[in-house]
Amino acid sequence: MGTGRPRSFDRDEALENAIAVFWEHGYDATSISLLTGALGIGAASLYAAFGDKRTLFLEALDRYLRTYGAFTGRALAEEATARGAVERLLREAADAYTRPDRPHGCLLITATTNCSPQSADLAVHLRELRAMGVRALQGKIAAAARSGEIPARTDARALAAFYSAVIAGMSAQARDGATTADLRQVATAALQAWPATTVSHQVPSPT
Repeated sequence: MGTGRPRSFDRDEALENAIAVFWEHGYDATSISLLTGALGIGAASLYAAFGDKRTLFLEALDRYLRTYGAFTGRALAEEATARGAVERLLREAADAYTRPDRPHGCLLITATTNCSPQSADLAVHLRELRAMGVRALQGKIAAAARSGEIPARTDARALAAFYSAVIAGMSAQARDGATTADLRQVATAALQAWPATTVSHQVPSPT
């Protein structure tokens, strides 16, 4: 009789556990033994359910982006103003990166840091996903410049890159032990760089 998945196998629960392992250790440092231990199944069952480690990682990453990492897309889509979106994005990142029940930081940012040449394609994939996020933020800022929310001369690309760098730094600080309060202070400081609208003042005509 061939071996397969145990009857009690819960795929969603297994993916949640796989997310936690990849999130904590990164892709390259995550071994099959770490995964089987976290998922509570044997190697043969893991391969039968998910294929190889790379396939499991991509499925876990997709689930992460639809759950823990989904706050980015929601902030950009749901907030009426670019400033509101950026403020929400920063504050929700502070909360998401320091959840007590999950590894700290951002899986999308840290999973392929210092990866091996064999994992270079995954590093490229994650880099492209991050770049898509920057472009989405840039689009929100550019629309704000066109609408008059911020000065028309605002460099949307540079401002999006700045806030993306802040978010990446928040992830790194969370990994180093920064608290939610610490990261909220970073968010507050970063918002001070938001461009103010220019208010024109008319000089009264002499009477």
